[in-house]
Formats: sequence, structure tokens, C-alpha cells
Amino acid sequence: MPKHYRPAGKKNEGNAAKYVTGSQALKILQVSLPLFRKACILKGVFPREYKKKVKGNFHIKDITFLKKDPLLEELREIRAYEKKVKKTISKKNMDHAQQLLSRKPSYALERLLKERYPTLTDALGDLNDCLTMVHLFAALPAVDRSVCGEKIPVNTVHNCRRLSHEWQSYISRTHKLRKTFISVKGIYYRAEVYGQTITWLTPHALQQVLPPEVDYRIILTYLELYETLLTYVNNSLYISINVKYPPILDPRLEALAADLYALSRYIDSVKSKAGTSSGSDQLPSSEPGTLMHLVEDAYDEDDEDSETRECKNLFKNMKFFLGRETPRESLMFIITAFGGTVSWGFEGAPFEESDMSITHQVVDRPKQERKFFSREHIQPQWVYDCVNARFILPTEKYMVGCIPPPHLSPFVNNEAEGHVPEYAEAIERLKAADRKEVLPLPGIGKEDLNDPQSLLDIIDRAEAIEAAKRKQKMSILEKQYHDELKLELQGVQYSALSRDVKGKGKAAEEDTGPDLQQIAEDAANMSKVMMPRGKRKLLEAMEIGQERKRAHVHLLKERKKKIDEAKKSA
Repeated sequence: MPKHYRPAGKKNEGNAAKYVTGSQALKILQVSLPLFRKACILKGVFPREYKKKVKGNFHIKDITFLKKDPLLEELREIRAYEKKVKKTISKKNMDHAQQLLSRKPSYALERLLKERYPTLTDALGDLNDCLTMVHLFAALPAVDRSVCGEKIPVNTVHNCRRLSHEWQSYISRTHKLRKTFISVKGIYYRAEVYGQTITWLTPHALQQVLPPEVDYRIILTYLELYETLLTYVNNSLYISINVKYPPILDPRLEALAADLYALSRYIDSVKSKAGTSSGSDQLPSSEPGTLMHLVEDAYDEDDEDSETRECKNLFKNMKFFLGRETPRESLMFIITAFGGTVSWGFEGAPFEESDMSITHQVVDRPKQERKFFSREHIQPQWVYDCVNARFILPTEKYMVGCIPPPHLSPFVNNEAEGHVPEYAEAIERLKAADRKEVLPLPGIGKEDLNDPQSLLDIIDRAEAIEAAKRKQKMSILEKQYHDELKLELQGVQYSALSRDVKGKGKAAEEDTGPDLQQIAEDAANMSKVMMPRGKRKLLEAMEIGQERKRAHVHLLKERKKKIDEAKKSA
């Protein structure tokens, strides 16, 4: 037999030996499919995408790593115990079944989290999906319900709501919120904590519809992991600002669904008792003006960066009153994160609507019956636009009953997209006027204005272009003059001479100088021909993307033109 002979179908080398299919993984681990899915989610083992097409998606090292973990044995024991309980219930032995349920084995996720996230920074870097799912379940009604055979316990909803409020309270306290945007899906938030950019989505305060085609068993497994992860993150963050975790809240405010306010009062009470070193954890009585003291002594100001100081002072010395129709929790979170003070029109609020120190009243209805002339009556969009612009915008366009300007997304780079909305340009002009700056010309950056050498280079380029144009014009006139002299020597009359010279002058003007656009196209085509196939395909894909971007910009401009024409005709 030859040395390198291999029987047909026995491929035990190369990529075929590194990857296995899902069914092969089940045979190796000797578990059922639901148990395999749960173990993969908790351990962080997922299918890999290999650049070459292979039969399997799971790497054999991941399956071996999962096989040696004690979690798999714990899940097998729980599964066998559930079968034992089910068999006892089928025999109508309910007392024994209750005893078995009270001694049901469980597993802990702390060890798995320490393996997957050794440091707090690692956990913060993987917090986007965690926060989105926790906020989604926090918006569900607190009732026991079964969807597609899977029960969503009410304790899970309460726990998700508590964790989401603890996270928002920390972000407000430390002023780490950076951007926010209202979309059809919900409200997007972006924060920066310990150098990690965290973006999450919260649903609108509406009745949530649970679609039946979703596998809720997998969703609840992810939620179980995310609850433990967010608890660990909140604990570490609260300890970093010297606040005991979990917080002890005022039961009266909890009953009034003012959890975020209760959390802020708890943090303030802990900070106020830090100097007196009192051992009790009871909260002071609710007095007006204690709402969201998140701007005073949250932590040492030396630890704050310039962006945090800017966010901290955006709504400084401003008091907001929220109408009952506004998104209260979102506005409370945003206003306090940027240094403002807020109240609302329900029981447990820190100050009443009639307080004359209120500077802004947020109203989301077409008409406000009761108005106070000592304050501004604005729509909720004004708060979000001011946060994204980092600038207090004029309130004339956001008055009650007015159609507000477009709500621009802060997550879109207008310069890279090739289209800057008109309202974004207006905001930049307002900010430049407030800073008493001069905006640069198109094609010139701010760094060019600050660098004299760059300005000299720009001026030199402009002068060189003008000199080239003058030289081209002089060459045309010189050639026209020589042609006239030749025709005069031949005895041509002036009328025919003028017509002939004009025609030749135009032809000379068209023919003088090479066609720069054609030369550039030829050079680009030549360089494209000389490229390897892989790079050429990549360049073509980039050109297709740029063409789509230009088409999208053209479509936006056409829509804007039609809207302007409709306004003029109206």
C-alpha cells in the first residue's frame, strides 16, 4: 500500500477534521438538542464561519472544551431530576412531588462569567445585547404568561426592571450618556463607561406584542445569562462610586412606580451619610428639591474628562416639569444625565407644577390650556436635539402646536455620507456663532484655519489655478492673432476673416490643452487592468457602494426640492 494512500471518505486531516456538524456534536456530547443549545449559550460556544466551505460549523476544540466542563453534567442531573418529578406527578403523589421540587438541584453562572469576562472592561464591551434584552423584558406587563408553552415568570420582569433602573441611575449619576435617538423601534442610547462605548435600545412605553414564531426557550436562556451579567456589572460600578449594592429603596416611591427617583435618592442619602459615618441605611423623608442630586459630588471631579464636564453642565440650573403624556422615564434619565432637575405631575414628585422656579415645561399635546409665562413650553424633541447637539437650541421651532424640525440621528456621519441636512448646517452655524468662530469654506477643514502654513498652501494652489487659466487664455489669443496675420497676407476680406477667425478661435479654445477628465479615466482604467483579480473585485464593490451612496443623496435632494416646491405653492 502506498505511503500516502487514504481510503475514500476517510478524511481525517485538514479542515474536515477541525469542524463538525451539529448532529456530530450531539453524538460526541451525548445530550439532547435543547440541552446542547443551552450549554452553548451559557458557555459562549457558537458556530464559526470559515472562509473555505466546510461541512461542519462547530470547531472540534470548542466541542472538546464544552465536553470537559462540569456545567454539562449539572444540566444532565437537572434533566434527570425533572423527569423524576414528572413521573411522580403522573402517579398522583403530590406530596412527594413537592418534596422533590423543594430539593431541585441548580447551577451557578458566576464561574462561567469569570471565565468569559475576566475583567469589568471585558463585561462592559459585551453589554449591548444584554441591555437591549433586559430593557425589552422590563417593558412587559408584570403578569405570569405562557407563550408557545414557555412561561415568562413575573419575577423575571420585576428583576429586569430593577436592573435597568440601576443601570440608568449609575449612568445619570456619573453623566456618562453621550447620544440618544428616537426611532420607530424604540429609543437608542449611547454611553461611554471606562473607555467602552455601549449602545442599547429601549422599547416605547406601549403594549408589547409577543410573536408566536419566536423560540422563547432560547430567549429565556439568554436572559438568564444577561441578568447575572448585568448584576455583576452593576455591583462593580456601584462599588466604584462607594455606594452599597443592592440599593435599599423607599417603599412608598416603589409603590408609586418612581424607581429611578428612589434610586437617585438612595445614592444621595449614601453620599450625605458618608461624612457622618452613620450605620443605618434608612432614607430621609421625601422633601421637595431632592430629586436627582446627580450633579453634586458624584465622584471626584479630577476623574472627569472634558466630555463628561460638558455633558454635566448642559442643563445646569434648569428645572423641567414633565406632562403626563410625555415619556417620563426616558426624559428623567436624559435630563438628569446632563445636569438638569426634573419633576412630573404625579404623586411623589419633588415639586409641583405651580413652582415658579421651573424654566421648561415639556408638553406633548397639540394645545396647552394652562400656561405659565415665566417658563418655556416645549415639545420632548427639544430635549433630545439639545443632547445630540451639545447645545441649548432656540425653542421657537419646538413650541407647543408647532411642527418640529427633523429629528437628526447622531449615529450618522453626514460628511461620510456625502449629504449634510439643512437643519444640521443651521445647528453648526448657531454653535459657531455662540463660540464666535468663523466657519471654514467648503473643502477647507478647521485644522487648515488654525495652521498658517496650510492657509498659505491653499492660497498658493488658488493662485496657481488662476495663473494656469490666464496662460491658457493668452495662448488662445496669441494663436488667434497669428491666424489673423496669415489670413491678411492671403488677402482675405474682413467679414470672411472675422467669421473664419471666430470659428477657428472656438475650435482652438476647445482643442487647447488635453482633456483632463479623459486622461484621469484612462489612467484609472489602466490601473484597474493591472490590478490582481481580488483587488479589482474589491475596487468594483467599493465603486458600486459609492454609486449607491450618490444615488441616495440625489434622491434626498429631489425629495427636498419637491417639499420646497409644495410649500411655495401652498
